[in-house]
Amino acid sequence: ALGLEHGSPLGEAVAFFLYDVPKVLLLLLGVVTVVSFLRSYVPPDRVRAALAGRGVVAGTVAAASFGVVTPFCSCSAVPLFIGFLQAGIPVGVTLAFLVSSPLVNEVALVLLWGLFGWQIAVIYMVAGLSLAIISGLILGRLPMERWLEPWVLEARDAGGGTQVGEVRLTTERRLHDAWDSTRSLVRKVWPWVVVGIGIGAFIHGYVPTDVIVDIGGAENPFAVPIVTLLAVPLYAGAAGVIPIVEALLDKGLPLGTVLAFMMATVAISLPEFLILRRVAKPTLLAIFLAVVVAGILAVGYLFNALGM
Repeated sequence: ALGLEHGSPLGEAVAFFLYDVPKVLLLLLGVVTVVSFLRSYVPPDRVRAALAGRGVVAGTVAAASFGVVTPFCSCSAVPLFIGFLQAGIPVGVTLAFLVSSPLVNEVALVLLWGLFGWQIAVIYMVAGLSLAIISGLILGRLPMERWLEPWVLEARDAGGGTQVGEVRLTTERRLHDAWDSTRSLVRKVWPWVVVGIGIGAFIHGYVPTDVIVDIGGAENPFAVPIVTLLAVPLYAGAAGVIPIVEALLDKGLPLGTVLAFMMATVAISLPEFLILRRVAKPTLLAIFLAVVVAGILAVGYLFNALGM
């Protein structure tokens, strides 16, 4: 319809962009609406109370699992992270949530399933949850409380986690609230989705396969740390980075390298760390960053070694 030549760089880039934008946005609208509706039956205050009463291991696993059903970017997850701290939940447990929420949310899983098949979605979920749980357990063994800002500890000691009574909502109200939540979320993320698809379209149409393979190919032993480093400035939500992942896989990058790129893009961001600085001292942020990066590198090298 646009008169572009099939197989040309511009034609391939435009086709990729026009096909993926409506596909990803429709998936985003549908998935977030359904999950927001289901989540209305489990309010955050109840989750905080449940996590506070568990042991460290069980609490870490539960917090990481809760992160799967919270469609937050790394920055949006920070307020709930602060609420967990104020409720008296151990720091390691809360950090497990902070890793898993942007990394392994239901939006990413459904989009991965729809674009690449259930096997890739399951691999990503297992890798991301393992990273969040192991990070939380490692960090939980350190004296993290002393690296929190004083106001957080004061709020926790004063009983920052308040008990909220049950609120009974009608199904109609829950659906209305779910749709409002979806519209609010999509309004915030759709520009990032479009930008991400645009980058993916450019890579798909214009970046030569040889360049991508030289940088991130299986024969380059430094491919995983290089793409992890390159991913940090490209901060985006999972929905925005998946089209880029699709283009990179099409160009022949190994799955482990692509997973490391995706994880670094959604789980490590300068805006997130600027917000966290209000809560935590630089020492805690540095340790948190080191553990998460080490986990991302381990995931990348592991899946590349398995030849996936």
